[in-house]
Amino acid sequence: MGYGVHQITLETGIRLPLFIPCLIIGILMANQQPALFPKLPEVRGTPVLALISEFSLSVFQAISLMSMRLWTLAGLAGPLFLVMELLVVLTLVFCVFILFIAMGRNYTAAVLAAGFGGFALGATPTTVANMTAVTKRFGPSPLSFVILPLVSAFFVDLANPLIIQFFVGL
Repeated sequence: MGYGVHQITLETGIRLPLFIPCLIIGILMANQQPALFPKLPEVRGTPVLALISEFSLSVFQAISLMSMRLWTLAGLAGPLFLVMELLVVLTLVFCVFILFIAMGRNYTAAVLAAGFGGFALGATPTTVANMTAVTKRFGPSPLSFVILPLVSAFFVDLANPLIIQFFVGL
């Protein structure tokens, strides 16, 4: 179904990466499953789903790290490390002194700040990995796992290609 939506978007002149329509179809199917197939058992929040999610995240991170060609950046190592250090410091300052306070100075705010730190320094999978690490040690924070991955996935995976497409078209 994702391929079909992708073909439709191409015919209308909208050029998106293939994973965007597939992601949208997956979101729609996952949210319609209880209504369309009420006799199927609910899998959300089960240990099996948690295991599959963690395994998938680990595989994704391993593939991402293995596919990096760091040797091509050898000439830029000094400036690159300076920029990375600055990004880490600014992210830390933002998470601790702005985001944590703005979110209410509670446990949910702490998990959101940890997740946003992962998002700012990486991507949505890093967000989930950071929040999982915090919640494994200090307890669950369901609201954080609803808010941040959805928002970060929306902006990075859905809105970003549209915004880039708009600016390239200018």
